[in-house]
Amino acid sequence: MEHANPFDGRPWVASYAAGVPADVEDPGETLPQMLMTSADRWGGRTALDFFGATTSYADLADTVLRGAEALRRLGIGPGDRVALMLPNCPQHVVAFYAVLRLGAVVVEHNPLYTADELQHQLADSGATTAICWDLKAPTLVALQGRTALERIVAVDLTTALPWRSRRALRLPLRRSREARAAMTGPVPAGVERWEHLVAAAGPLDPGHPQPGPDDTALLQYTTGTTGLPKGAVLSHRNLRVNAAQGRAWMPGLRDGEETVYAVLPLFHAYGLTLCLTFAMSIGATLVLFPRFDVPQVLAAMRRRPATFLPAVPPIYRRVAEAAAEQGVDLTSIRWAISGAMALPPDVVALWEQATGGLLVEGYGMTETSPVALGNPAAPTRRPGTVGVPFPSTRIRVVDPDDATTDRPAGAAGELLIHGPQVFGGYWNRPEESAAVLLPGGWLRTGDVVVVDEDGFVTVVDRIKELIVTGGFKVHPSEVEAVLRDVAGVADVAVVGVRGPEGEEVVAAVVTEPGAVVDVAEARAAARRHLAAYKVPRRVVLVDELPRSQLGKVLRRVVRERVEASEKAAAGQ
Repeated sequence: MEHANPFDGRPWVASYAAGVPADVEDPGETLPQMLMTSADRWGGRTALDFFGATTSYADLADTVLRGAEALRRLGIGPGDRVALMLPNCPQHVVAFYAVLRLGAVVVEHNPLYTADELQHQLADSGATTAICWDLKAPTLVALQGRTALERIVAVDLTTALPWRSRRALRLPLRRSREARAAMTGPVPAGVERWEHLVAAAGPLDPGHPQPGPDDTALLQYTTGTTGLPKGAVLSHRNLRVNAAQGRAWMPGLRDGEETVYAVLPLFHAYGLTLCLTFAMSIGATLVLFPRFDVPQVLAAMRRRPATFLPAVPPIYRRVAEAAAEQGVDLTSIRWAISGAMALPPDVVALWEQATGGLLVEGYGMTETSPVALGNPAAPTRRPGTVGVPFPSTRIRVVDPDDATTDRPAGAAGELLIHGPQVFGGYWNRPEESAAVLLPGGWLRTGDVVVVDEDGFVTVVDRIKELIVTGGFKVHPSEVEAVLRDVAGVADVAVVGVRGPEGEEVVAAVVTEPGAVVDVAEARAAARRHLAAYKVPRRVVLVDELPRSQLGKVLRRVVRERVEASEKAAAGQ
């Protein structure tokens, strides 16, 4: 039986910061048009900072058009999928917008993925071209016969460094050679160089057809709720509106004056929106870090202080503690938004004491481009909650077993989200798309929440069995498949166990009769086939795995037993 949604009146709008609208206007433009608008407004302003090497908005726009022309000459056209496998660097920004300018579709990949992890995603997207970090080119070459990949373009990160840094890498010293080898290397035959292609190209013809706002811009792979990773289909409109929602959420921002630190990976939905789109939309200077490194962040704070830092709780803790030890001033950072995992109150207190600014928590998922909820950047915020719906965003709380039945305020249920940032479905997965996208455009999140009468949302559980570690999603079955091939392993269940900074991947292993499982070898096997964040922190040997009457492993019970065992061992 259907019941009325008690949140139809959007009670949360009363808690918005002063100046935040109930709804945002759809900019009605594509992401490349957004970038060009910023270049027109702030052409002389620094758009990118990479270890001190700077690129103005005018130069960035010009390089994007040259990159687009280079890709056009390779045969890239509307609808073609182009895989990006790059760390945070200027070339990543340029390639992203160059692909989109042609009406092609960006497919983002973690540059640290193994061949096993990449093969499914590349085969699924049908990408025929990949632009990758040159150190990873051999990995992609090995996949050419097993995927649709026809051409690989390699990026040398060192070409974007300041002149002094490039010169230092060429010194005949062991330290210089090691540093250079960690950043760049030779590429296999047949792999072209991004730098050469762009240098040889003129700007794209201004009359070249533009994509439309409803065209697909991005395939962002997400584990979703079940099975192998699926490509979330995100349009230009989805991503552009989400950037506009973020801008509206912080009315105190100064367009054309902010400095945003990209410590989050651009290949992740969170980093992509907050840095690649939102930051560019407000004319911010984006300071790029290939990986999160505390000394590099503190060095950048001395050189070009941040004003806005999107990150995850462990980053805030480490930066604040190191800054206090080294006497680095963080008070320029007025805004900080945390996501991807729960934000501990002590981290909020530590950060706000160090900066004098605000640290607020938000909520989102790849399927919402990704931000859907946020704590108000105002005294009305409520630490411990993930905040309230963004402008133009609505929510429902329903019975997980009957999504037509709405739950009253204060009752736990599955969170549903509706808004212009909600994706259009999974790539080539009509059945799975229909399972999460309900009539009327409501998205099933798979998260159990409690929403109070004012609209503040508290996440209390997950229906899905995903593990979220360091802001990344890990599907247990993927890790289990690797560990089952380890000698002596009869059965295994992988779960997320609460740790001091979020969930940790833990494997509960049952050994074969008379066998001995080498725990170190089990973790080494995982490292050979999986990205580092998926490798179990601990491997726990157990006599048996709890199962349901139908024989399904009860991961919830496994997790509870592991946590109880560890507490007992610690004497708690």
